[in-house]
Amino acid sequence: MIHREKLVALFDRHAELQHQMNNPADLHTSDFARISKEFSDLEPVVACARRMEEAEQEKTDLLEMLEGDDPDMRALAAEELKAVKGRLASLEKELQLLLLPKDSADDLPAILEIRAGTGGEEAALFAGDLYRMYQRYADHMGWRMEMISASSSDTGGFKEVIATIAGKGVFAHLKFESGVHRVQRVPVTESGGRIHTSAATVAVLPEPTDVDIKIDDKDIRIDVFRASGPGGQSVNTTDSAVRITHLPTGVVVSQQDEKSQHKNREKAMKVLRARLYEHEREKVARERADARKLQVGSGDRSERIRTYNFPQGRVTDHRINLSLHKLDQIMAGAGLSEVIDALMAEDQAERLLAMESAF
Repeated sequence: MIHREKLVALFDRHAELQHQMNNPADLHTSDFARISKEFSDLEPVVACARRMEEAEQEKTDLLEMLEGDDPDMRALAAEELKAVKGRLASLEKELQLLLLPKDSADDLPAILEIRAGTGGEEAALFAGDLYRMYQRYADHMGWRMEMISASSSDTGGFKEVIATIAGKGVFAHLKFESGVHRVQRVPVTESGGRIHTSAATVAVLPEPTDVDIKIDDKDIRIDVFRASGPGGQSVNTTDSAVRITHLPTGVVVSQQDEKSQHKNREKAMKVLRARLYEHEREKVARERADARKLQVGSGDRSERIRTYNFPQGRVTDHRINLSLHKLDQIMAGAGLSEVIDALMAEDQAERLLAMESAF
């Protein structure tokens, strides 16, 4: 049950923000942007709360009608009261969801990193399959996906591939994809028809802006070198490849895909910024771990989260015990929505449970 005091506080804050928005001359530019965002985030919450108040008043009026002398009016009131109670229950659930604290990174674009794990060439092929799965899912969602760098394997897979994904709600949808993805299938290199188990790790990092995380020049060391291809042969005659080391944390990022040293540095800084931002988020998450642990998991890359069983056409997400015999649709991208929607719903349910004492 949402307390009346909570609703009053929402209405008061909304009115205060509206007053400030109506007097922009009194605000600094950065304050106006912050207030505008808070006001925008609060609008649907207040709208729902007002609908809930109207329904509560309607319920009160109907209860009074039930005390009247006219039997026809009492029967009509009883029927309408049933409908109003149902509407109130739905509105309260909607408001609770709207009041859940938002992950500040949910609206950010993301950096996707996929690396082949145990399984040799088969793991690299699976890493390539995962990359194409996310590529198709991004197309399905109307997002833009762009490869930053890739290290190809001899059989056409990826030892490592990094890409950026931009669009509405990217990190909110993909943040639970981080972890170990396991595949069970007969490798193309297997002549005996035996099923092998291989793995690839996926990391999804929110891509912060320059404002979200600042990197001081004194905290980084930049080394340049000649880009190399398979076997170590030089593929460039100039020192265009870039390696950036963040000295306080020891995080190292290398980039050599572009012929321009400037472009390689720009891409490397983008990845470094994302990794440092995630480093800070993980630090905060560890501090809160004792208070609450999401059932969908921590997103730890070392945690086995999903198995893709090709002989059975099955995908199983181990965190929520979800098994779907829709492997083809999931690998084709669009079917991945069912898995991700289930993970997001489980996350909401867990957070609602944790917040019940606050209402």
